[in-house]
Amino acid sequence: MNAVTAKVAALGAGRMGRGIALAYALSGQAVTVIDFKARTDEAWQKLQQEAQAEMLLTLRQLADLDALPAEDVQACLENIQLCRLQEAEPVLAAARLIYEAVPETLEAKRDALGRLGQLAAPDALVASTTSTMLASDLSPMITHPERFMNAHWLNPAYLIPLVEISAHPGTSPDAVKRLRDDLTSIGKVPVECACSPGYIVPRLQTLVMNEAARMVEEGVATAEQIDLATRYGLGFRFAAIGVLEFIDFGGNDILFYASRYLADTLDPARFSAPEIVERYMHDGRNGLRSQQGFHSYENKDLEAYRRDVLARVLAMSRHFGLSRRVSANAAQGV
Repeated sequence: MNAVTAKVAALGAGRMGRGIALAYALSGQAVTVIDFKARTDEAWQKLQQEAQAEMLLTLRQLADLDALPAEDVQACLENIQLCRLQEAEPVLAAARLIYEAVPETLEAKRDALGRLGQLAAPDALVASTTSTMLASDLSPMITHPERFMNAHWLNPAYLIPLVEISAHPGTSPDAVKRLRDDLTSIGKVPVECACSPGYIVPRLQTLVMNEAARMVEEGVATAEQIDLATRYGLGFRFAAIGVLEFIDFGGNDILFYASRYLADTLDPARFSAPEIVERYMHDGRNGLRSQQGFHSYENKDLEAYRRDVLARVLAMSRHFGLSRRVSANAAQGV
């Protein structure tokens, strides 16, 4: 397939560019990965061979794990074209969606977005995959900034469903909708968040990871035990129920008192509840019990909702091979 015909391009041939390419290829779409570094012919051939070998290995591993029919491996790989800097102009001119995935430096971003702005169609969507820079800081680097935003993919990009979309104040709502619809079309779950450092997931996981490291440092538990607790408790639970949904399910007041205890006994800077938790508790917004919390449960069939949550948790149990049918004797209390 000719690279110029691909309507999706990833600017940068590193891990993220390749991961995004695989995500689109697995959905049957053509995508071009553009190496945005000037290289000798020898260096380009080496990069090309390495990238193709890595992506082929990934596809074969997915097939081995029954995530992809073995007969589809080659077709998926053929959906991905690699092109070098010298060939980028017609590819960018034809693309309707371009992901910028160059290294995390201002110099690299400025160079890539500047050239991209000159070569891409004025209405082509442009999304930076940066994990550290705000869309509002990057938008002045590109022409037609109304079509620009951040799209934060989580590695491995071809497997993790979530993509966090962070627009700047000048981003067109239509551009956000177009990107959201495109991501949904390849099976991703796009979420929108404000133009704020850390998006959603990095802010949450940074706190969790630092606390886990701190517990090892303090001798609370071994790394192995903490990882087991994370996989079979924390991660298990939050794969089935959202964090704020979980607060509502148990009760916001429980979080308030637990936070106060940990703040008093460990560290108020780390564990004091934010003002919204205290305000909700005093206002009686304690989740399911009051039908108001971070979510609203008014006019909702609470019995059906609780059953749905139970079904989600049981699905995770079955995934881990932990689910057991209740025996007849146990059901009768014997």
